[in-house]
Amino acid sequence: MARGIETKCLHLEEDEGCSNNYGAVSYPIYQTATYAHLGVGKSTGYDYSRLQNPTREHLEKVVAALENGVDALAFSTGMAAITLMMELFSPGDHLIVDADLYGGSIRLFRNVSEKNGITFSSIDCYKEDIESYINASTKAVYIETPTNPMMNVTDIEALGKVAKKHNLLLIVDNTFLSPYFQNPLDLGADIVVHSGTKYLGGHNDTLAGFLVTNREDISEKFRFLIKTTGSGLAPFDSWLILRGIKTLGIRMEKSQQNAAVIAEWLKKQNAVTNVIYPGLPTHPGYEIMKKQARGFGAMLTFQLESREFALAILEKVRMIKFAESLGGVETLITYPTTQTHADVPEEIRERNGITESTLRLSVGIEDVKDLLDELDKVFREIEGELHG
Repeated sequence: MARGIETKCLHLEEDEGCSNNYGAVSYPIYQTATYAHLGVGKSTGYDYSRLQNPTREHLEKVVAALENGVDALAFSTGMAAITLMMELFSPGDHLIVDADLYGGSIRLFRNVSEKNGITFSSIDCYKEDIESYINASTKAVYIETPTNPMMNVTDIEALGKVAKKHNLLLIVDNTFLSPYFQNPLDLGADIVVHSGTKYLGGHNDTLAGFLVTNREDISEKFRFLIKTTGSGLAPFDSWLILRGIKTLGIRMEKSQQNAAVIAEWLKKQNAVTNVIYPGLPTHPGYEIMKKQARGFGAMLTFQLESREFALAILEKVRMIKFAESLGGVETLITYPTTQTHADVPEEIRERNGITESTLRLSVGIEDVKDLLDELDKVFREIEGELHG
């Protein structure tokens, strides 16, 4: 019988009934770089922690189970994971990528991948005809859904059918929803990307990245690349992510509950010109989200009436932190123009709808009344200062 997602966050089925590691309930941190052998050909199964480490291996099995993949690989950061993934491609290859992506991904593609001879078509995958951009050199489609920060929603299953028809890889960054709310591999994706720093870790205290696949051939390539490039996650960080995953379900549920309340509150504010949250029935991707995900997540973006109002919010928040990143237990507010998307050319930001009055909110697990009280206080103060 298939295990529920909450149970899979806590228990690795293959370990049940065993008393390995002296029966430790919390998987141990194997803080070692190298491993001794009894003789030639008598390995313990581990040789050197760049290749593999028991703590990292356990974490990878947990994440693979959560995403229903055959393998998961843990990296030092999300960008390290994406950088290694790009080694699947060769000079002359062409990728179709979503126009609205995390700024670090755009920076990598424009400044490293293009230098290495890979070309890109950057399009709005949620609404444009993907097939019209496919050519003889096209090897993959890379998307986020929802996107960062404009929360565009792409139909993964429909896109997966197009990718399979043309023998393309479908790569989905699933960071915003986590495997608790969405499983792209089940919908036709070949590779799932995570910044484990975010919801999987959940506490803003460590960095990590993941690649998950349901294809043995891709797993084999990734395993060769990770031992060659040396970008695997360290033992202590692996343990921190393992600890975070144990509460993934309750954190996601509480954060989402808070986000829905805050989105409704923001809609009623005169200074807010647009609230972009896929859990609102007015969001164009609402029905797709209901079909392909088990929730709407806790990320939302909103536009203010002016740059001055947006900057004033960032100056005045106290409990809510003006900080980069997302997915932790604390509520964070981000200014994409100077933070997550600072290296994205202005014309691309504006095309995607990111302006100097755009703010992104990663809603945490605080008492929602306290969050609303702070937002209300901040909004009222700014309205008084700007409008008398």
